[in-house]
Amino acid sequence: VQLVESGGGLVQARGSLRLSCAASGFRFDDPAIGWFRQAPGKEREGVACIRTSDGTSYYADSVKGRFTISSDIAENTVYLQMNGLTPEDTAVYYCAGDAIPGVCTDALFPVYDYWGQGTQVTVSS
Repeated sequence: VQLVESGGGLVQARGSLRLSCAASGFRFDDPAIGWFRQAPGKEREGVACIRTSDGTSYYADSVKGRFTISSDIAENTVYLQMNGLTPEDTAVYYCAGDAIPGVCTDALFPVYDYWGQGTQVTVSS
C-alpha cells in the first residue's frame, strides 16, 4: 500500500491550493481517508477525513468553511481543496488511509494504518 501526496507549495495568504492523495494497492471505494498536518514544533493535528463509501466527511474547526475534502473513487484519489489560506495553515500535510470507515470521525484521531510521506504547504503573509 502506498499513499502519495502532491500539490503542496508556496502560496500567498488568502490564496488556494489543492492537495491530492493517490493510492496504490489500496482501494478507495470503502475506507476512511484523512488529511493531517504538522507544523514545526507542534503536534500532528487532524484536518479533515472522509468515508469514501458514502462521502461522510468531518473537518477541524480551524478549517471549516475553507477546506473541502473529496474523493474520486475511479482515480483512487482523495483531494483537499484549501481556500482562504493563512500563515497558520503552514505545515507538512499528510494523507492517511484505513480499511475501516469508522476510523473517520469528528475527533480526527490519527489512528490510520497507512500514511503518505507528506507535502509541504507554506503560506506567506
